[in-house]
Amino acid sequence: MNQKLSPSTIGLLTLPPLLWAGNAIVGRLVREAVPPMTLNLLRWSIAMLILLPLGRRLFASDALRSNWRRFALLGLLGIGLYNSLQYLALQSSTPINVTLVAAGMPVWMLAIGALFFGVKVGRQQVIGAAMSIVGVLVVLCRGDWQQLAAMRLVAGDLYMILATIAWSFYSWLLTQQKDPPAVRADWAAFLLAQVIYGVLWSGVFAGVEWAGATHAIHWSWTVAAALMYVAIGPAIIAFRCWGAGVQRAGPSVGAFFTNLTPLFAAMMSSAFLGELPHLYHGVAFALIVGGIVFSSRRKAG
Repeated sequence: MNQKLSPSTIGLLTLPPLLWAGNAIVGRLVREAVPPMTLNLLRWSIAMLILLPLGRRLFASDALRSNWRRFALLGLLGIGLYNSLQYLALQSSTPINVTLVAAGMPVWMLAIGALFFGVKVGRQQVIGAAMSIVGVLVVLCRGDWQQLAAMRLVAGDLYMILATIAWSFYSWLLTQQKDPPAVRADWAAFLLAQVIYGVLWSGVFAGVEWAGATHAIHWSWTVAAALMYVAIGPAIIAFRCWGAGVQRAGPSVGAFFTNLTPLFAAMMSSAFLGELPHLYHGVAFALIVGGIVFSSRRKAG
């Protein structure tokens, strides 16, 4: 695990936030057409079908059964919990509140790394985390700090806190080399192993949702297109890039890139609404990127 950022590593860690920003917009778009747990189940079921031929090497060994505890845990944290809680959060909380809560990712990542994985937190990382979070706050308040004081936390914000903690644990677990070398070397097989168990967890959560209330899916071409996007882009492509990027740079550095998500989301929203970019977008981008660069620098000597 090397914290020095190369252009390819930057690309691997930048693409997922871009795709995840689209996921937030799409999730919000279909929230009244598809229940949150059901949306997550459908999303990853489609992704699993796409991955089956790509990751067929997984079934050439006994890895899926012999390493079931690890893959079940990764599937629970990264696929079952994080995504379900994110979609659930958007049901009762505003996008700006959900994004604000998710902006604490670098802090959670550093804390969990220090408390559970024995990773030393440096001063540069703390300063970088502060810079990155300030950049996100600039976007969320649109350059007017008084807007932050007017926000109130609701149940959805708590769901997003839990989702962020789950993702932090998931990212740190990715750095542990506890998988069969043949599976680990094949990104599709490694992801498929997680997705298989993740779909099982998602099915359990969807079952609870169906038992608690009657939710019908309102099918349309928009919903179908949304499902294909969230299954391919934010799921397969983003998880592939995130896993490779975290292996290279480490979860602590990768966490700062997740704060590009609200910036990309704000830019996408501006594009869809026909609004021109503002000065605060540039300020926020400089702070977020500055936090990434500062936190990943190595001390001389």
